[in-house]
Amino acid sequence: MTIRAARPDDHEWIVEVVDEWWGRPVSTSVPRLFLDHFHSTSLVVELDGEPVGFLIGFVSPSLPHVAYIHFVGVDPVHRAKAFGRQLYRRFFESARTHGCSEVWAITNAVNEGSIAFHRRMGFEVSEPIDSYDRPGVAHVRFSRGI
Repeated sequence: MTIRAARPDDHEWIVEVVDEWWGRPVSTSVPRLFLDHFHSTSLVVELDGEPVGFLIGFVSPSLPHVAYIHFVGVDPVHRAKAFGRQLYRRFFESARTHGCSEVWAITNAVNEGSIAFHRRMGFEVSEPIDSYDRPGVAHVRFSRGI
């Protein structure tokens, strides 16, 4: 397993696989602009030279003490191998080197798997926030000191 910095050209394979990995259409949540502008703070995990996961994250320009994880995906075949945990740990390290003291993320309030994962990673989970990201959909916000 190797973790490397993302590159803008990683966008192509990510949008080809992410809907299948998530089991529903989510590729529109991963626009190319994130990898064009935040590839240096985003990560790809490879196994035998093939990408099997990614984390798209950045340092907030408005809240420079906060690093934000926008989207994470790991091939379901490889989820039991702790690649997601490794991506998060590497992102925490990078965020600290950029002067951040907190990491934030959000998810849909009904995404029990994501909520459980983030709790295991030491994140605090907010109460559901109605219409946080779009009208009529509740989300929770994760926050964790680093």
